[in-house]
Amino acid sequence: MLFNSIDFAIFLPIVFLLYWFVVNRNLKWQNFLIVAASYIFYGWWDWRFLSLILFSTVVDYSIGRLLRTQENLAKRKALLWTSILVNFGFLAFFKYYNFFLDNFISAFSLFGTTINAQGLKIILPVGISFYTFQTLSYTIDVYKRELEPTKDFIAFTAFVSFFPQLVAGPIERATNLLPQFYKKRSFEYDKAIDGLRQILWGLFKKIVIADNSAHLANQIFNNSTEYDGSTLVLGVLFFTFQIYGDFSGYSDIAIGTSRLFGFNLKQNFAFPYFSRDIAEFWRRWHISLSTWFRDYLYIPLGGSRGGNWKKVRNTFTIFVVSGFWHGANWTFIVWGMLNALYFLPLLLLKRNRINTGTVAQGKLLPSFKELLQIGTTFSLTALTWVFFRAENIDHALSYLSTIFSKSLFEFPNFHGKLHALTTLILITL
Repeated sequence: MLFNSIDFAIFLPIVFLLYWFVVNRNLKWQNFLIVAASYIFYGWWDWRFLSLILFSTVVDYSIGRLLRTQENLAKRKALLWTSILVNFGFLAFFKYYNFFLDNFISAFSLFGTTINAQGLKIILPVGISFYTFQTLSYTIDVYKRELEPTKDFIAFTAFVSFFPQLVAGPIERATNLLPQFYKKRSFEYDKAIDGLRQILWGLFKKIVIADNSAHLANQIFNNSTEYDGSTLVLGVLFFTFQIYGDFSGYSDIAIGTSRLFGFNLKQNFAFPYFSRDIAEFWRRWHISLSTWFRDYLYIPLGGSRGGNWKKVRNTFTIFVVSGFWHGANWTFIVWGMLNALYFLPLLLLKRNRINTGTVAQGKLLPSFKELLQIGTTFSLTALTWVFFRAENIDHALSYLSTIFSKSLFEFPNFHGKLHALTTLILITL
């Protein structure tokens, strides 16, 4: 079920009325309703995958309970690795099986060996990358004794499957969201109105900005060999706002919907395209994912501690894994590597935290220097999106080579100029 669908427009008011007017006096029944609504929401797409999310829920709940009483370090590690292997095992199979198989076959073909193996027709479960990371955060935090394991299976199931952020985030930490299922929730008019405003803002981003940008970006990217460099620049620009409108729009709808039910989710996007350097961009873009990788991968690897080699290794690791998380294609890995290359000079020169405040704070407009920094950061980021959107590496390189050619200085020429102009005006607004 999509947020921008008639189905959801009917589903949400029904759940809202049941939640506040039928089961409002009983916390357990409220949580149970959230579980039922979440499973209906997820099963609306394909009911067969409900067993997958239920199995992941049972595994991590059980491991959390076992960690509560287990003091032996070796056994605690074994329990943690069981959770990691089960969750990443599902993720690897459904999302990356064919990718690894194809590359395995290609690697052997370089040495003249032909392997006859066929990929599987695997349907990728919607939201598996999100709820996998969410349940893992619970197990890891319990293992590190930063969170008391829950005894309430219904509350934990509601945390894992919470429908507003189940399929597109934000990726909530158990330390923030799970305790909210233990507390009695009362309807707050102001909070609900604020939630509705954020839902409408998210729908505007998704339907008006992202969908219109997607139409133009698809037209240009899918026929890139027919266009000049200036038109391809427009294609990059439209995709840059398409992906922002999609991701941040869904996050806004999720946060707003959660407020309708008395929950507070964390901010996921903080005006990333106004960043003055790449480090600031990654503090503002998809914050729940960036901080997840920081806390559960980057810092355990050593973070910024140690010599330059470790800093380089850890930076590339986190960005390459982040790229691979987004999709099973070499284009996403290259996208991650490019961001790592952008980030490394700031880290090695210890300038990665010089822009932590709000741009133009206390002023009407940014300074000329800030505008230049914002423009540079935006341009570098937009170029990496070419790899994110391209079908393969060759497509991305061909696209970029056309941009950096003489045709860059020609007037854009493509079908739908009026639509493009209208969309650019809406983006500017």
